Amino acid sequence: MLLAIDCGNTNTVFAIYNGEKKLGMWRISTDSERTSDEYAVWLTQLMSLKNLRVGMIKEVIITTVVPRTRFNLNKLINNHFNITPLIVREPNVDLGIKILVERPEQVGSDRLVTAVGAHTRYPEDLIVIDFGTGTTFDIIDNNGNWCGGVISPGVNLSLEALSMAGALLPRVNIEKPKNIIGGNTVAAMQSGVFWGYVSMIEGMVPRIIEEYGLPMKVIATGGLASLFVDYTDIIEIAEPDLTLLGLIEINRRNRK
Repeated sequence: MLLAIDCGNTNTVFAIYNGEKKLGMWRISTDSERTSDEYAVWLTQLMSLKNLRVGMIKEVIITTVVPRTRFNLNKLINNHFNITPLIVREPNVDLGIKILVERPEQVGSDRLVTAVGAHTRYPEDLIVIDFGTGTTFDIIDNNGNWCGGVISPGVNLSLEALSMAGALLPRVNIEKPKNIIGGNTVAAMQSGVFWGYVSMIEGMVPRIIEEYGLPMKVIATGGLASLFVDYTDIIEIAEPDLTLLGLIEINRRNRK
């Protein structure tokens, strides 16, 4: 069995797979101060609820965009699972793709892993919109190579910034409002963010395709993908687990 760990800026996901069958998935807030022992207590307890044991895990792969978490995640796997994990962007790990930009070392490992997962599922020219801490548009060619992208503030980040900067603006949850024209402050904030992001997607994607010069499939991923996919025809499909699928594929390529 494979334990795949995706450490993002906001949350860290632990998922256990047998082949491509997901046996369990758990999410914890990302904290660079969390120790390997704290991870172990939390994770093993959740695993036991699924009748999964540490000894069942034979392979582990990690991707993290928070460098300070790497040491404790690595220590967790070495000390508590007795496994040397693969860590994405370390020299011994081959992603199997080319990074076709000026400064490839600056591209987040999560975006590259997501590109691998997307190409594995859809081997064509792609735009992958990832609704995470940031909302990113990743361009992947039909050979699976990462060709660049766009970064904008994430949905929740935008809402948080509004409430922090506006003394009279409350914290609100992101959801589709009943009307575009808000009848109160909360509804107006929700409309601005929700329909604002839909409008950004509908404006950005055609511009990307025009510049790219070829037809492209548009896929949404990330925790909020399902919120938007039904309200714009631009997004063709939502695939929430593309990063985990990418970790499975990278592990397979490197364990052969």
